[in-house]
Amino acid sequence: MRRRDFIGTPLFGNAVKMLLLGAGELGKEIVIEAQRLGVETITVDRYDNPPAAQVAHKHYTVNMMDGRALKAIAYREKPDVIVPEIEAINTDALVELEEEGFLVIPNAKATKITMDRILLRRLAAEQAKVPTSRYAFATNLDELYDACEKIGYPCLVKSRMSSGGLGSSIIFSEKDIPKAYEKSIKEARGRGDEVIVESIVTYDFEITELTLAHLDEDGKVTISFCKPVAHVRSGTHYHVSWQPFLEPDPNDPDYTLPIHGYGSELHLREDPPKSELLWKSPWNGKRIPIDIAEKIEKQIYEVAGKVVRELLKTSSGELRGLGIFGCELFVKIGDIESGEKPVVYFNEISPRPHDTGMVTLVTQDLSEMALHVRAILGLPIPKIYLHTPGASHVVLARKAGYWAPGYSGVWDALKIPGIHLRLFGKPVTYYERRMGVVLAIGKNTIEAREKAMKAAHILEEGIVYE
Repeated sequence: MRRRDFIGTPLFGNAVKMLLLGAGELGKEIVIEAQRLGVETITVDRYDNPPAAQVAHKHYTVNMMDGRALKAIAYREKPDVIVPEIEAINTDALVELEEEGFLVIPNAKATKITMDRILLRRLAAEQAKVPTSRYAFATNLDELYDACEKIGYPCLVKSRMSSGGLGSSIIFSEKDIPKAYEKSIKEARGRGDEVIVESIVTYDFEITELTLAHLDEDGKVTISFCKPVAHVRSGTHYHVSWQPFLEPDPNDPDYTLPIHGYGSELHLREDPPKSELLWKSPWNGKRIPIDIAEKIEKQIYEVAGKVVRELLKTSSGELRGLGIFGCELFVKIGDIESGEKPVVYFNEISPRPHDTGMVTLVTQDLSEMALHVRAILGLPIPKIYLHTPGASHVVLARKAGYWAPGYSGVWDALKIPGIHLRLFGKPVTYYERRMGVVLAIGKNTIEAREKAMKAAHILEEGIVYE
């Protein structure tokens, strides 16, 4: 890893090449940022014409669990950086490519660990020593019965390797265990014989801490943080996010604006749950002292920083690896009047831009994708500025199996002040597939969430299935 002071011309011999493994909506924004800097971009995905391939110089369609296919593409293209953008990748092939001299982002070890829930939980709880939910592991059905009994009901069962909620189930009693185990194996990516059982944390809201590993002036890896991005979801997928996570009340700067977290009236309008929620935040509609909000923010940086540093630490204690990490955390404020301290729990982490972080496309001077590209190319990262409060809200398909969907309602959505739209260009729908995202800015995040929700619902109702 070294600082970069030269970029050539795409499609010529002096080009700087980026090989992107996974070509979804986040990859599309990465490719756009890379091309703005004159980088040649090559994408790989399991199907033709995914979002990022529509703006890249070249695309390959292969099964990315096929390590030989990935290595063959790398040998042909000889990229300067290999950038994993999704979880369904043969990580053993990435390790082998790194050993052969290719630069894998952030590094092959970190990529492998973050895609393996068991390795990741051990690293976070036992090495980084950050707060997590209680957990246990199981390698067969009998062990799963014992693990669930140990953790207590209700609890979560998750595949060892999966993403986007695949292979995950809530267990209310032992009668739910066989079906959950079958699901965890069926929907696992890679090793499917082991599962993790977790206790349920009754959080107030979730946080994605976008944590950036980049080179400083001396060429050493250093860690920087974006302002925390908050989100709530009724299911397993991201639905809405906002930044900053808490804001001062302009009429009383010693307190935050009212919280609209998990189970709030606003959350339930944004993302109506399919079943009754297990809990609701007791802080909904209430304010907390600014000094408490600042302490929570400091805890967020501490937890995310410890995990990222542990992921990047070499045997000599130095940090090796570049790029942004989406560190998923649970925030539980607690009963501060009785002296209970807030707790920030580590949940999971992805070694790439995070879907909840798309809000940074309108809130920050450099989005999470721009920061990721700069960092992995060895370019300087100045101070990260949050310019305005903002929110994001997904646009979901409600029908499956329709090719070349159309989008009506664009005029009505975009005439709302402060609205920005990203339609991803995905060629086919499936139920609740994310087809786009609405980004909104406002005088505060509450106003931005309301505007983003309104525009997103207009677009969802206007999707043309033919």
